[in-house]
Amino acid sequence: MLTSEWPSTEHPEWVPFIVQEVKQLRENSIDVDVLPFRGGMRPQNYLRAWMKLRTKLRKQRYDLIHAQFGQSGLLALPTKPCPLVVTYRGSDLNGIVNKAGRQTTVGWLLRKVSQLVALYADSIILVSPKLAQFVSRKDYYLIPGGLDMEFFQPIPQDEARGTLGLTVNQRYVLFAGNRNNQIKRYGLAKTAVSLCNIERIELLVAEGVRPERMPLYMNAADALLLTSSNEGSPNVIKEALACNLPVVAVDVGDVRERLQDVDGCIICEDNGPETIAAALHAVLQRGKRVNGRATVQELDIRLTTLRIIEVYQRTLSNQ
Repeated sequence: MLTSEWPSTEHPEWVPFIVQEVKQLRENSIDVDVLPFRGGMRPQNYLRAWMKLRTKLRKQRYDLIHAQFGQSGLLALPTKPCPLVVTYRGSDLNGIVNKAGRQTTVGWLLRKVSQLVALYADSIILVSPKLAQFVSRKDYYLIPGGLDMEFFQPIPQDEARGTLGLTVNQRYVLFAGNRNNQIKRYGLAKTAVSLCNIERIELLVAEGVRPERMPLYMNAADALLLTSSNEGSPNVIKEALACNLPVVAVDVGDVRERLQDVDGCIICEDNGPETIAAALHAVLQRGKRVNGRATVQELDIRLTTLRIIEVYQRTLSNQ
């Protein structure tokens, strides 16, 4: 498995969904080696990772290469040593936008590289149907990112707040993302909360939180707020639903699909802070948990992993 994102000593909270996927593959008797690297849009980093992969391939025979994110698939080119499966997770095909919402040069290049890799891959997996508009081929597999339903589950709010040292009678709106990540639009979330006409409201930022503590934040909060400019299949939405946490979100990725059958969640019709604030007000005034857990049962990572293994089997049978 090739991935340009993987936990590090400095950032143990990175991509827990990929870590869980690898764990589940191994529990299903798939022998997985992980080759993580940091591309940073620097050709020399990709060249070093490419050489490292070639060294690995000389020492060990693999049946298949699975690249997480389109750009990671570059390492398997120009001549594929074995069948290549690529999972597109959103940022690779959506690209990167600036504060004005315009595609950056780096974002444009990232998309083009990812599209090129899609032409050479034997199989591609998209986590959201919206990503299909960016690839020319129609023979893709649609498999949303899975979540650990045993890990993300409801617990009493007072208990979660007590563990985190939060005030019992406060209204907490959860922002689960890096404040410096322009795609997440922390400034928009902060403004929307400031405009929300609710007493004792506070934006609770879960930044750099270790994965094992995220269920505490989900259960301590009164609502999750997602203000991203683009997403693939944001796991934070599914994690919130698994904890029955109400969600207010802008319409990105597969969010509409995830929330359409959940009473008490709101998808904002535009990105205006006033619109988002009004949605927050409605959700917080309702003051109830939602029936989200029942809607994400099929996304249990144990089930989505079996679908990925089926992609492996079909890819190998087509060789």
